[in-house]
Amino acid sequence: MRREDFYYDLPEELIAQAPLPHRTASRLLVLNGETGDVMHSQFSSLIDRLRPNDLLVFNNTRVIPARLFGVKQTGGRVEILIERLLDSGTALAHVRASKSPKPGSSILITPNEISDATEFSVRVQGRRDALFELTVDLGCWAEILKTFGHMPLPPYIERADDAEDRQRYQTVFAQRDGAVAAPTAGLHFDTHMIDDIRSRGVKTAEVTLHVGAGTFQPVRTENIADHHMHSEWLEVTDGVVAAVQQCRENNGRVVAVGTTAVRSLETAAQGGKLQSYSGDSDIFLYPGKRFHVVDAMVTNFHLPESTLIMLVAAFAGYEHTMAAYHQAVDQRYRFFSYGDAMFVTAGHGRKSGASDHL
Repeated sequence: MRREDFYYDLPEELIAQAPLPHRTASRLLVLNGETGDVMHSQFSSLIDRLRPNDLLVFNNTRVIPARLFGVKQTGGRVEILIERLLDSGTALAHVRASKSPKPGSSILITPNEISDATEFSVRVQGRRDALFELTVDLGCWAEILKTFGHMPLPPYIERADDAEDRQRYQTVFAQRDGAVAAPTAGLHFDTHMIDDIRSRGVKTAEVTLHVGAGTFQPVRTENIADHHMHSEWLEVTDGVVAAVQQCRENNGRVVAVGTTAVRSLETAAQGGKLQSYSGDSDIFLYPGKRFHVVDAMVTNFHLPESTLIMLVAAFAGYEHTMAAYHQAVDQRYRFFSYGDAMFVTAGHGRKSGASDHL
């Protein structure tokens, strides 16, 4: 398939620039991947679409305040986006500047709006492909980011981050620091809703995938099969494997919250059977690829021609997915990270698990 097959026209005013007052207040488009049927609802109704013995799988990654601003020794302004912390004092980062900083040079970092700290410098050690290796001489990156960092809002949110984003661009179940973008499907859940879901016999489990800035990387190849995915670190534990097995034995469905949870589970099952996994993954799921674990997913609406809309199309069928997106535009849904959500059940590309009917 071609990249242009996944284009849809999105009015700019439908791109959500801020979260709604309450996490669960968003709308929910329900897509039956087998039939293509669509229903329009509220996110709070997701509880009624889940069944006892279903397994809801969350991504417990935590977004770090990964965006920094500073100046080079020459005076030029610099924007840094941390991609990955290699150890307490070393990070790989995207660096935006009029001219790339040279190895051995320093960047003076300016404090964020909630800090009374003084300036701090980091050293440029060199490059690793498109990323820069940055080190700190004093302290550790985790503490520096808390003091100097800004929440790394996506490029389509055209405003500076504020204090509210520190809480709202973070899921309520976030535990493990490492993401530079939120697993946005999880932003719709609050603790009350999760407790309510569990009280109805739905089980929960957690994987970890540290979302990288590459999640916003466009597909540049015309033939989507030629696109090379960025790598992200993930972990699927033995406990998750056991929970999926128990779900199967109880005739439940595995419901992934977000494409990151989908990619985590499907990476761990690439051999045909789900096994524990810890390490990097560059799995790319697009139409023609099959799914081994996931029966349904909760997801936000994704950018035109992105790898994420291709994943949804692989799961629910290309025609069904694109038709649903056109309906979402017509019905004035809110799009992208702070936007509305979808509940999508599997199409005919599944190898195992039960299918759902609306």
